[in-house]
Amino acid sequence: RMESSILRAFRKYATEHTPRGVDSIWHWLAVAQHHGLPTRLVDWTYSPLVALHFATAFPAEYAQDGVVWCMNFVEANRLLPKPLKALLEAESSNTFTVEMLSEFPTLRSFDALAREPFVAFIEPPSLDARILNQFALFSLMPSPATRLDEWLVGHPHLCRRVIVPAELKWEVRDKLDQANINERTLFPGLDGLSRWLERYYLPRDPLDP
Repeated sequence: RMESSILRAFRKYATEHTPRGVDSIWHWLAVAQHHGLPTRLVDWTYSPLVALHFATAFPAEYAQDGVVWCMNFVEANRLLPKPLKALLEAESSNTFTVEMLSEFPTLRSFDALAREPFVAFIEPPSLDARILNQFALFSLMPSPATRLDEWLVGHPHLCRRVIVPAELKWEVRDKLDQANINERTLFPGLDGLSRWLERYYLPRDPLDP
């Protein structure tokens, strides 16, 4: 399968950039997603302010409404296969960690847990300050071909959309900057600092000289 081939190649070339002794497929999946490799994981955040940042981070899109998706992952856990429910109950948790999922050593063993699609939520390991500052969370489904948006059509009670009107994006963005929710804090380092300054000093009307 293509997914296995991509992850195998990533592990081969990324080993020198990751801690020694870590060889769980779940850890590698989280590392790959965190560094931009397309995976079956979907990025989420616990923080509504961080979510609003990503809905208002691109001035070129300010003429369009933004959207923040809200997911009731606690309720989604009711649809998990029994082995996964048992893991959560044993840990008194509503989310998984890569260590908890190590009971399933391969993606294939995870995918075989149920015939019907389900969604599990994973707290990624604290790989760096970006993970921590963004209050990151991943969702995972038992197939790289399964689409979360299509699955949610059949489970509309698990999610809702909050629309950020285009005419309010500048105001929302200003308030987020005042609250120190921006590229500089969410992407620590010179790259994040540069992205913040580029956006922050952009004229309010991008067409202005």
